[in-house]
Amino acid sequence: MYPTIQLRRGKAESLKRFHPWIFSGAIQKMPENLTEGQLVRVVDHEGTFLAIGHYQIGSIAIRVLSFVERNINKEFWKERLSEAFKMRCSIGLLERENNNTLRLIHGEGDQLPGLIIDLYGKTAVMQAHSVGMHLYRKEIAAALIEVCKETIENVYYKSETTLPFKADLHEKDGFLIGDNEDNIAVEYGLKFHIDWLRGQKTGFFIDQRENRKLLEQYSMGKNVLNMFCYTGGFSVYALRGGATRVTSVDSSAKAIDLTRANAELNFPGDSRHDAFAEDAFKFLEKAGNDYELIVLDPPAFAKHKDALRNALKGYTRLNTIAISKIRKGGIIFTFSCSQAVNKDQFRLAVFTAAAQAGRHVRILHQLHQPADHPINIYHPEGEYLKGLVLEVE
Repeated sequence: MYPTIQLRRGKAESLKRFHPWIFSGAIQKMPENLTEGQLVRVVDHEGTFLAIGHYQIGSIAIRVLSFVERNINKEFWKERLSEAFKMRCSIGLLERENNNTLRLIHGEGDQLPGLIIDLYGKTAVMQAHSVGMHLYRKEIAAALIEVCKETIENVYYKSETTLPFKADLHEKDGFLIGDNEDNIAVEYGLKFHIDWLRGQKTGFFIDQRENRKLLEQYSMGKNVLNMFCYTGGFSVYALRGGATRVTSVDSSAKAIDLTRANAELNFPGDSRHDAFAEDAFKFLEKAGNDYELIVLDPPAFAKHKDALRNALKGYTRLNTIAISKIRKGGIIFTFSCSQAVNKDQFRLAVFTAAAQAGRHVRILHQLHQPADHPINIYHPEGEYLKGLVLEVE
């Protein structure tokens, strides 16, 4: 069986509530020869079994895979992957003719902490955020093909930038199974180039799918500004929604090239769209007051709690400028994807921004991640995407 780690007295309570993380400070005793990514048994101070998980170096010392004593083998991976696949089928995501883009595995939300798998057509893009998942990547890929026989043909591994730096793995991205040069995926009938080779996350921000669809409904006849546009998802939906003009802004020239390509892919020769590679704050500050719909979807301002204070200042400043600039009766879609920032903190930052701008603001919608990014009820930290749709009078 697996090596055993014993917890301190009183440190088993969170595990009894099925929280999937064990912090290093909870450990009483562990074998001296453990290597990062190794499977371990966890017991309480009296030796009673609690969980099995991957050991890792750092604050989160163990990511739990099972609260039942069992072997983590091919059947385990097939079982977990099958459960996730069936859930996506049950909510209709895998049966839509106009959509072949979705998240198949969402870490703790699918009881596979440290693992992300996104599906783009026939290609699954796998991303490991822990050494343990990295070590099992080939077994997981094989099980994935077996479980999703008619749906997935290729598995691309993209973990160069997500694996723990100190693990010193020097992993290179590439196909584990198959090969595929067709990088165009479909979302609600719109086509997008997916840069799974060099793009952020797995190449696309799937978590904003339903929010993009909502924005489309607000776009008719409006002058739209999409800040931090990345690959231009919100911009393309705004164009289909009947926007009179759409401006996309991102600090990355590569992202702007991809945004232009996606706009051209769906609306060839459409003169309504402009894109600029500029700093978002500088662009907003010098922008005029003729925008009627603004999207604020910045990258995570806080990746850990130590950066929380500065992150909240950033959200407040960004929203203050947007609320000040937007035309009377305008709509703002504003988001935070920082896991360290909770809903109340984000809402307070936006409230402060409205007060500083001195304008009356109403909340029309409270937004979040979609159903294929499920939140484990025992792991509230998984609720990372927060959004508000505001009307500014």
